[in-house]
Amino acid sequence: MARRRRRRYDEKPGRAGFLVVDKPQGWTSHDVVDAARLWLGTRRVGHLGTLDPLATGVLPLAIREATKLVPFLEGGRKGYRGSIRLGEDTDTLDAEGAIVHRYTGPLPSEEELREAMAAFVGEIQQIPPMYSAVKRDGVPLHRLAREGVEVDRPPKTITIDRLALVKYTPPIVEIEVDCSAGTYVRTLASDLGARLGCGAHLAALHRTLSGPFVEEQAMRADTLAREAERGVLEDRLIHPVNALGMPVLRLEAGEVERVIQGRELAGGRAPVPPGTKMAALEPSGELLAVMEMKPGRRIRPVRVLRSAGSPGTKRSVAPSS
Repeated sequence: MARRRRRRYDEKPGRAGFLVVDKPQGWTSHDVVDAARLWLGTRRVGHLGTLDPLATGVLPLAIREATKLVPFLEGGRKGYRGSIRLGEDTDTLDAEGAIVHRYTGPLPSEEELREAMAAFVGEIQQIPPMYSAVKRDGVPLHRLAREGVEVDRPPKTITIDRLALVKYTPPIVEIEVDCSAGTYVRTLASDLGARLGCGAHLAALHRTLSGPFVEEQAMRADTLAREAERGVLEDRLIHPVNALGMPVLRLEAGEVERVIQGRELAGGRAPVPPGTKMAALEPSGELLAVMEMKPGRRIRPVRVLRSAGSPGTKRSVAPSS
């Protein structure tokens, strides 16, 4: 599928929520964001977790006021299906790069492969690839890489909860991965090749899970474009309360303006321990704020979705419990 061209358009009122896109291969994550801005008529769109152009699968988007909720959803677990090609190293660590080394010896057996994969399960150190959005002195590493510059990158700690071998048809290794946010599966593929002594790169990748968002919710871009043309796309938005997964605090009429002003509420009616974050709903059922129980049974606004004096926009109404 060709990438969508960026356009200018008027800001339209509408619901807030999350849209899960099955990112097409060849699109950047920002290409998807820009397409959603066109579909929904709003510039207030952000994505939760970059996918490389090579990758497909679950790319959650935050729409309108839901963009203010992104910090509460970042850092969730990720799930992937992918394939690794043994015997070839590339400069980008995936199939989009140029081959920099070919291995001519015998490829490992399935037993050797399983043993090597087991070494990556658990908490490990991983060095971000040069072709990544990680910044060095404010400059993205991928920009330096395209200029032929390579710099030292400090390793970071990630967690691989599961690394399963689905099928081995040399030289292709089909895998499933459950991991922490910030894991580079490209790097995992390259490191596995290095451990086996034959080299490797990531041949294909499909994300199946991103925090609370799952593959079954992800829709193709062409389907979403058609729904936008029919004016029914907003019906697909996931309510912020369902995505946040927080306890719900239903505000009384007199408390709404107090929360908008950033003032605390008495927390006697909320049976949660200090430090718990809650989704505060207006009497109409609209999400107004994320609030946190503080010591002394006081509830403090952490993130308010609209400012004092602003009219209530057309936001999602929470489903009845």
